[in-house]
Amino acid sequence: MQKVYDFIKNANTYYLATMDGDHPRVRPFGTINIFDGKLYIQTGKAKDISKQLMANPKAEICAFNGEEWIRVAGELTEDDRVEAKKDMLDNYPSLRAMYDENDGNTQVFYFKNATATISSFTHAPEVIKL
Repeated sequence: MQKVYDFIKNANTYYLATMDGDHPRVRPFGTINIFDGKLYIQTGKAKDISKQLMANPKAEICAFNGEEWIRVAGELTEDDRVEAKKDMLDNYPSLRAMYDENDGNTQVFYFKNATATISSFTHAPEVIKL
């Protein structure tokens, strides 16, 4: 898990894909966190991504570091605990201008039944079960 987190964190930006009905939607993201031994992302309940994940939790993220890329595929499950939200925001203090763990909008999701694959053109893929 730490290797997956470090890769994504060091890439700074990753791309999150969700489904909106039968249409894929991809957007850049930057929040990634480990809490309670799980890999988390953060968004706001008012955003379309929240509605998409609540309707269909299957998602995939992809990041590239210039030499290798990682894909993490699985289900994103909401964690409504204040502690999970607070830990995310404590790790991204710049988000506190827009979010608060008690605002009713901040939302965190963790990957469940997920697999990460690190690939490049120079080595065989490395598969990590989360």
